[in-house]
Amino acid sequence: MDVPMWVWLATIGAMVAILAIDLAIVDHPWSKKSGPKEFGVKQAAWWAAFYVGIAIIFGFGVWYFGGGTAAGEYFAGFLTEKSLSVDNLFVFYLIMGAFAVPKKYQHEVLLVGIVIALVMRGIFIAIGAQAINAWSEVFYLFGAFLIYTAVKIVRDHMKGEDEDQDYANSFAVRMVRKVWPVADDYHGAKLTVKLDGRRHVTPMLMVIVAIGVTDLVFAVDSIPAIFGLTQDAYIVFTANAFALLGLRQLYFLLAGLMDKLVYISWGLSVIMAFIGVKMILHALHENGVHAPEIGIATSLTVIIGVMTVTVVASLIKARSNKAKEVRAEASAGDRSE
Repeated sequence: MDVPMWVWLATIGAMVAILAIDLAIVDHPWSKKSGPKEFGVKQAAWWAAFYVGIAIIFGFGVWYFGGGTAAGEYFAGFLTEKSLSVDNLFVFYLIMGAFAVPKKYQHEVLLVGIVIALVMRGIFIAIGAQAINAWSEVFYLFGAFLIYTAVKIVRDHMKGEDEDQDYANSFAVRMVRKVWPVADDYHGAKLTVKLDGRRHVTPMLMVIVAIGVTDLVFAVDSIPAIFGLTQDAYIVFTANAFALLGLRQLYFLLAGLMDKLVYISWGLSVIMAFIGVKMILHALHENGVHAPEIGIATSLTVIIGVMTVTVVASLIKARSNKAKEVRAEASAGDRSE
């Protein structure tokens, strides 16, 4: 789509306004008496539905102004980035646990993480768009990287590396500890605090550092994936932004399901590999090689199908495991009698 600069500015301004309204309603920054409160599941569900709703409405707007192909690319990109964001939430969940972040402060940490992620993605989108315009062969690189990432996701999942990784002692966190002393306890939402006449950073700042580094890694993974679906920078940006805007609400909504979505990594690896193959085929086609092109309708069908199968299979597996636990407990109780 040929998007004028004023539309870019209006879109970014609208997203900033949405985040500001979210902050004002949820966090009550003007109120010194109420303080931060825990984010409830019901509240998270309403906000998650709101963000999905505005993303869908925006997609229909793309359809109206840009046509069916542009809308298909947007929805495929949004679904892919939303699926990848669920995987991000697993890592955020582990980081929160590693730093023992009180639940009432978790939504503030996630808000900062979303802002960092939006900035990171914006930078990578600009770089990616310029690289594609200057060198079409970059599709080979992106495609190979996505296939490698797909293999790595499965390998790490099978080894359980996410669970074993010490996020509280990562390289970035260790570097901060070398420069500043770190307070032992949280001091509200403060990032620094003065103790015994010396300025200390708080665990809250350490969490933000860990999440910021994680956002950088996820940006490297996700931007090539969506460029495999569309090369329109405006669609790439908006699909990413709408997928990220409701991330913290989705975190609290899925908090009870984190351990149940056991096959999510497998589904994401299939999607990454599929998009990687799509990019390589597109690169071959662009370079005059007779190769089939995978259309956006096929891409959208594969993405929806894979994530549906992944979620359903995960819930069936979780129910089966729960039934086994109940039977094991009942059997142990019978033996004890």
